[in-house]
Amino acid sequence: MFIQTESTPNPATLKFLPGQTVLEAGTADFPTADTAEKSPLAARIFAVDGVSGVFFGTDFVTVTKADAVQWDHIKPALLGAIMEHFQSGQPVMESGDQPASGHAEHTGEDGEIVGQIKELLDTRVRPAVAQDGGDITFHGFDRGVVYLHMQGACAGCPSSTLTLKMGIENLLRHYIPEVTEVRPVAV
Repeated sequence: MFIQTESTPNPATLKFLPGQTVLEAGTADFPTADTAEKSPLAARIFAVDGVSGVFFGTDFVTVTKADAVQWDHIKPALLGAIMEHFQSGQPVMESGDQPASGHAEHTGEDGEIVGQIKELLDTRVRPAVAQDGGDITFHGFDRGVVYLHMQGACAGCPSSTLTLKMGIENLLRHYIPEVTEVRPVAV
């Protein structure tokens, strides 16, 4: 088994490509070791000293390290942990635990606008940020302001504010005049 690694715009995050499916659908975010109990793979990765976050996409694993740790010191252990997991035959997620991340539900009078926002996020934004090892999901819409949740490499990335303001906000405002601003939220 050969696992490729790619850098991301976030220097604290690396993207690992195991060459096989990680999740059949959706994404899964594990911002702390405590949240990794429903994933044998995430738990194995958090067992490596210095890991501060894990994120799964359909064909990749994104790992965020603590600031005090150097990639040269933990990358071999991470490659080993990911390889051991896929060779063990264990599932990525415990049975019955489907990835919980995705767009938040929205009920209310702005349903049509929210549908357009989600469509643009799914077709234009999410594929692009997945290439960088992250995800951005809809969290809410209130009086022209779109609230988005950043995950994986996007969470804590130095360029995430620029991506939100110059990229996503401009895109949404162009196609949906009711959108006036985009703001990040922490969940």
